[in-house]
Amino acid sequence: LFIDRDGTLIVEPPDQQVDSLEKLEFVPGAITALHAVARSGIYELVMVTNQDGLGTSSFPEETFWPAHEKMMRTLRGEGIEFKEVLIDRSLPEENKPTRKPGTAMINHYQNDAYDLSHSYVVGDRLTDLQLAKNIGAQGILLASASLKDEVARQGLEGSCVLITEQWEDIRSRLL
Repeated sequence: LFIDRDGTLIVEPPDQQVDSLEKLEFVPGAITALHAVARSGIYELVMVTNQDGLGTSSFPEETFWPAHEKMMRTLRGEGIEFKEVLIDRSLPEENKPTRKPGTAMINHYQNDAYDLSHSYVVGDRLTDLQLAKNIGAQGILLASASLKDEVARQGLEGSCVLITEQWEDIRSRLL
């Protein structure tokens, strides 16, 4: 189960940087639903996130890590353990293969040990659905149903198994 971070697990602020503890807020229902999914033992959880320019002067490491580590401690305290946390630090204009929807960050999951056709990518952006398509997984979009037309325009409807604004719907689908 490949899960996006900002906008999916935690609320993405208007400036798109969770760079302080004050900005750290979980998406409603995310912890409860993920707790049930983690407890089921069906999936390995992998966080896959783009953090635009992390480590640059516009997004220094020292402002990112305290909120990220608090988020991770909170999730661990609720029984939600991630096998791996994969962070791409590049900017969109760099077009790096590690940046979602590129697959380079998760190449090591594209082998016979994982059945990606029965795996999911959960995210809040069309790039998350594109990642699902690129690796042959199923995509779940945590967003308004109004994006359905855009999903179709981009040819992603075959990779998208659910569009919802509720984590409870995601939990139901996964379990």
